[in-house]
Amino acid sequence: MDVRPIGIFDSGVGGLTVVREVINAMPLEDTVYFGDTARVPYGSKSKETVTEFSRQIMRFMISKNVKAVIIACNTISSNCYDILSREFDIPIIEVVNPGVESCLKVTKTNRVGVIGTNTTINSHAYEKKLKEKREGIVVYQKPCPLFVPLAEEGFTENAIARLTAETYLRELKDKNIDSLILGCTHYPMLKKTISDYMGKDVNIVDPAAETAHKMKDYLKEHNMSGDDKKAKHVFYCSDNCGRFNEICSKNLGIECRVHKIDIERY
Repeated sequence: MDVRPIGIFDSGVGGLTVVREVINAMPLEDTVYFGDTARVPYGSKSKETVTEFSRQIMRFMISKNVKAVIIACNTISSNCYDILSREFDIPIIEVVNPGVESCLKVTKTNRVGVIGTNTTINSHAYEKKLKEKREGIVVYQKPCPLFVPLAEEGFTENAIARLTAETYLRELKDKNIDSLILGCTHYPMLKKTISDYMGKDVNIVDPAAETAHKMKDYLKEHNMSGDDKKAKHVFYCSDNCGRFNEICSKNLGIECRVHKIDIERY
C-alpha cells in the first residue's frame, strides 16, 4: 500500500478530464493536479520550450511527494514522454498509447481521424502508433488549435464552439471515418459539440478513461494502491485561479480550491 497522491498535470484545464476518470476509477486515491494556465496553450510552442516547461512541472510534482505521474497533455505525451521518463525516476503514464488502444477497440472500418494541437499533429505520434499496431489502418489528422482556448474560456457548447467545430472538422467528415480520437485533453470538454457535428456513426474516442485504468493497473501490480477513505484532491495553477475554480467545479462536480504557484521556481 502507498498512500502518497497521484500527480496529474496539463497545460491548463484540459487535464481535469483525466482527473475525473481517475476519481471514477480510483475513488480511494489522493491526487495533486497542476494546470499551467499562465503559459497555455502548449500546442503552438516548440518541442524545446514544452520540454523545459514539463521538466519544471515534474520537479514541482516530485516536491509534492507523488508516487506516480500522469501526463494529462497530448502535446507533452507525444513530444516529451521519452525524455521525462529518462530524466525522472518515477512511474509516468502518458495519454497517447491509451488513446490508440481505445481507438483500435472500437473502429470497424480502420478509417480513423485524429484531432489535436499543431505540435501533437506534427509529431505524428498517433498516426505512427496506430499504423504500428494495425496494418492497413488509414489515419487522417487535423490540427484544431482554437479548441484549447474555447475550453479554457468555457465556450464548449455555444454558437462559437459549433462554428469552430464545423470549420475544423468539415474535411474529416468527408473522409468516411468511423472513429475520431480526441488527441488533446481539452477536447472532451467540447465532446458534445464535436459529436453532434460528426454524427452518430462516428465513435468519439477520449483517451482519459483508458489512461486512468492504466494507472490503476500499474499501482495494483506494484502494490502501490492507496486506501484513503476520504480521498483528497488538491489543485494548483500558475494563473487565473478564479476561472480555473469555476471550470474545475463544473467538470468534476466537487468544490475546487486552487492554489496559485510560481512554476518557474522549479
